[in-house]
Amino acid sequence: MQHVSGGSPRAWRSASLVAAAAAMLALTTACGQEKGEQTPKGQNVGNEAPVKDGAGAGDGYGSDGGYGADSGSGASKAKAAGQLAVWDSKKLGKVVTDSAGFTLYRFDKDTAEPPKSNCDGACETAWPVVAAKGAKAAPGVDKSLLGEVTRSDGSKQLTIDGWPMYRFAKDTKPGDAKGQGVGGTWYAAAPDGKKAAPAADSGADSGGDAAEPADLAGLSTRNDPKLGEIVVDKNGMTVYRFTKDSAWPMKSACTGPCLEKWPVVKPVAKNDTKGILKKGFVTFSRPDGLKQQTIDCWPLYTFAGDKKPGDTNGQGVGGTWFAAAPTGKAVGATK
Repeated sequence: MQHVSGGSPRAWRSASLVAAAAAMLALTTACGQEKGEQTPKGQNVGNEAPVKDGAGAGDGYGSDGGYGADSGSGASKAKAAGQLAVWDSKKLGKVVTDSAGFTLYRFDKDTAEPPKSNCDGACETAWPVVAAKGAKAAPGVDKSLLGEVTRSDGSKQLTIDGWPMYRFAKDTKPGDAKGQGVGGTWYAAAPDGKKAAPAADSGADSGGDAAEPADLAGLSTRNDPKLGEIVVDKNGMTVYRFTKDSAWPMKSACTGPCLEKWPVVKPVAKNDTKGILKKGFVTFSRPDGLKQQTIDCWPLYTFAGDKKPGDTNGQGVGGTWFAAAPTGKAVGATK
């Protein structure tokens, strides 16, 4: 028998259910309607093992990542630095790093006026050049200091105040500075292109203190070479998601001792962000009285095991902790 509307009763019931679902979706648009979707679209992470130890020997900057014993032209080996950052080393002073936290170096046998690199062949194998393309000045540092020099093989190398920039093949993780003082000619670079030096020497440049990661927005992003675009806090520290949390209703499964390892991200004003999704950008009032920032209603955390900007030591911990994407999704998590 035909229903009076011209369709079958089953079709009519289906249409009613769709309408009801649409109404419920409209009520919950602000928070977590996509809570089952953990992986950003277009990101090939489903078949990759989670990274549990952060950037290390296998991240493309160690001995097995193309910067070790093999020889090759700078054009094929050079890697971009991305968003530069600055960290304050107790021994070295202010040191400029690439987006992954790897130390950048300068060579005394090079020249800055005019810019010229004198590191080729075997030297270039030990001291991989930093590609000029895609490099962005560290927050608070004069962008005009960044430049490029054309190498003998035609590739473009990043310069800071005219000095060509390099990495060191034996630096295998963020924060390493094993190249400091090698041969009496290699030194970690300061944000102004000079040799990094503690206290008075490094503070002499204008805006030295302004180059600290603290000058970042309350929440912004950086392009991690392994994870892609991830969220960082005002200090440049990686921000994480916990897959045992829920977005609707907002609920944190990290309580008590868990918070000692995974401190909450404190509330951030919407106008103190850069590149962050504003949907569901609300403050979560936790049962323990803490106020926690969310993106798309997912609670956000940092990791006590990360010691400096560029660290991602919390990635994949327990198979439940992952760096947060600008959309609030968990980078690298499987459904």
